Amino acid sequence: MFSLVAYSQEVNKLFAEGNTFYKEENYTRAVGVYLAIEEQGMESDDLYFNIANCYYKMNKVAPAIYYYEKALKVNPANADAKANLAFAKRMTIDVIEELPKTFLQRFSANIIQKLPFDTWAIMAVIASFLASLLFLLYYFSTSSTKKLFYFNTSIFAVFIMIVTVFFAYNNFKTVQKDRVAIIFSPKVEIMNAPSASSDEIFELHEGTKVIVLDKLDNWKKIKIADGKTGWIYADALKEI
Repeated sequence: MFSLVAYSQEVNKLFAEGNTFYKEENYTRAVGVYLAIEEQGMESDDLYFNIANCYYKMNKVAPAIYYYEKALKVNPANADAKANLAFAKRMTIDVIEELPKTFLQRFSANIIQKLPFDTWAIMAVIASFLASLLFLLYYFSTSSTKKLFYFNTSIFAVFIMIVTVFFAYNNFKTVQKDRVAIIFSPKVEIMNAPSASSDEIFELHEGTKVIVLDKLDNWKKIKIADGKTGWIYADALKEI
């Protein structure tokens, strides 16, 4: 326990040191301190947000977008990260028109993906405890009015539990399935096959967000927002 407290204090000290460098506009040293914290296995949206801000101030578009996306992966409700990510995306070269989403895809993006899957899971656990408590109150109550109230509210709590469990599972599967990556090379050719001798079908630039579909040797198959797919050399991108 003492070692954990000492470790936490050390991390807080480093984080404060990085904040001081950031306020002094010494972004190179600030990001060095923040990255040292990340190397120790720490993960938080505040840490990733600060790293992204440093890279944004240094006009490094790819790592800025990468860490804003990481911050949102940890905490999808981080409004500051969303706003700054929108500014960072204006620095990218590629303009890709997204495919229209179905109703279910919009519902997932606007509702289910708004919270991390562990938050939905916690809500499900709370709803299950509440449902159990309300059922016990219903069982031991002697008043017919109270029995009706407790019965109805316990059913509602069970409904909430089922919905939040479904949301948590759906969110978890989406996170596991969608392997998001950011292009780090200033310019990269996307090929129609995992070979340097294959034909180029389009090109991408740093900062563009892609979905990784498959991997073969040193190549990865990707998909961009407009639905186009192709193969890219693995070193040209970095998965979030």
